[in-house]
Formats: sequence, C-alpha cells, structure tokens
Amino acid sequence: MSARYDLPEADAFTRTYWDAAAEGRLLIRRCGACARAHHYPREFCPYCWSEDVTWEDASGRAALYTWSVVHRNDLPPFGERTPYVAAVVDLAEGPRMSTEVVGPGELRAGMELEVTFREGVPVFRRGAPGALD
Repeated sequence: MSARYDLPEADAFTRTYWDAAAEGRLLIRRCGACARAHHYPREFCPYCWSEDVTWEDASGRAALYTWSVVHRNDLPPFGERTPYVAAVVDLAEGPRMSTEVVGPGELRAGMELEVTFREGVPVFRRGAPGALD
C-alpha cells in the first residue's frame, strides 16, 4: 500500500481507464441499451442495469457544478498542495465527475473547464479547449 492517497490503484477492470489517462485521454462508459453515459467506470449501466457498456473517449469539456477550497489536509501529498480546489464538474457528455480544478483565476458555477492530467489523474483547468494554449 502506498503512502500516497492521491494516486489510484488500477485493477483488471479499471486498467483501461487509467492507461488512457496516462496517455492524456479521459474515458467514460456508455450504455448500448439506453445510450446514457456514466462516470465513474462500472461494468454495468447505473440507469438500466444493462451490462452492454463500452468505453468511449470523452471530449474533455466540462462545466463547473460546485467546488470547495481546501485549506488543510494532513494526508500526503495534499498538505503540500493546499490550498486546492476540490470540485464536481458536469462533463459535456452528461455525467458528473469529482475532480480538482487547477490553475489561477476566479471560479463561478457553470464556467467552462477542460481536462488536463497530473501524474495520470484527470483534473480540470479553466477555459474552453484551446483557450489556454
């Protein structure tokens, strides 16, 4: 067990997700029966319970739903990162995702965000795709 609390431990099912993230791609799952997308990755659809779900590349676009600025966290390495922004975003494909917002700037509900990756973990930054490059 790692002394780090921010890095995932991939298993046989989630390895596809984490391998894609290491390549800079965000994956979601889509149901073949009801066509709804979901996140976090599951082996079945949380809406209709179908097992006909497949991996799909997400656009990387999201809107900020809610957030909290964390000023104290004693678990490594979070203490070195404080303050940081823990957030929930609405992915363009529909699902909500817990994440972190990185980079400077003001926050407001509904603002456009784009995915970026830190050590193979998806986080989001302010601005529409292409706006920050």
